[in-house]
Amino acid sequence: MKIPLRHLTYLLLLGVLTFTLALACSRNINHSVTNLKQLTENCRIVRHATGETCIPQNPQRVVTLWMGTFRTALALGIKPIATSWVPSEAFPKHLGDKADGVENIGFEPNLERLLLLKPDLILSNTRLQNIYTQLTNIAPTVALNHPTPPASWQKTLEDIAKILDKEQEGKQLIKDYWQRIEQLKQALGVSLDSPKENRRLQMQVSVATVDQTYGIFTYGSKHPTGRLLSDIGLQRPPGQSGDFFTRSNISYENLSEIDGDVLFLSYTKGDARKNLEKLQKSPLWQKLKVVQQNRVYFVDSDHWYAFDVLAINAVIDDLFKYLVNTP
Repeated sequence: MKIPLRHLTYLLLLGVLTFTLALACSRNINHSVTNLKQLTENCRIVRHATGETCIPQNPQRVVTLWMGTFRTALALGIKPIATSWVPSEAFPKHLGDKADGVENIGFEPNLERLLLLKPDLILSNTRLQNIYTQLTNIAPTVALNHPTPPASWQKTLEDIAKILDKEQEGKQLIKDYWQRIEQLKQALGVSLDSPKENRRLQMQVSVATVDQTYGIFTYGSKHPTGRLLSDIGLQRPPGQSGDFFTRSNISYENLSEIDGDVLFLSYTKGDARKNLEKLQKSPLWQKLKVVQQNRVYFVDSDHWYAFDVLAINAVIDDLFKYLVNTP
């Protein structure tokens, strides 16, 4: 059977077109597979408060936009190139040399400055939701949820460890914490049967801070420091044993709320030192049992008030120093 030339030409053109489409599809499929492979190799998908972000497998230029995130990243062995902090203020002493060379970019992130830093990962928070899109245009951005009051330091550590692919390091830090708690309990005689040593179980440990905004405030069981004291098994004064985060603006007439067998007292920066000096001159201060027994220990609010594992370990250092090693 003869095929008309016109039909033959049509069939040839159809064959060429089919082959071309098949080749194009094959190339597109291969290209998609290649892109997917590159995506998997170069970054990984992380879910967070604002959605999902593909972040670098091994970020080298991390910027943190919350102080707790910064300190937790340091604890996990990740040193950010820059972080939000109090403008022109030095980093806390308990960070040691871990924070050397990290740039302080202030509380309000400057987008132009961030762009010049060329980060490969930004750890932001939901309070900066209004600039989240701009941040994502600079670098992959993860928005962390920081509730008020803050979550436990363990929860913060676990969340950030997961994002930074440092989950094993995070678990080890928590394990180390419980080991230190057991060491401190033994040093304090909390687990011993001796009546003399068990006096530690009845010792009331008071914690307070003098602040220029909130006056004198104490720490409840919901605060990380309060939770730490509870983990050790130490008692708190009646006014500090409640299920609260902090209780502020304690008047001089109610100073008995900060009394105890031991008082760890700190003050925040600024005019708080003047407020502390005024407090110490008050006759009501002099009447406190803990003052008369000379058991007031001045500590750094930078770690006693903070919510990260490095701060918690610094508090444990202070507890060893004053409760174990001080006569």
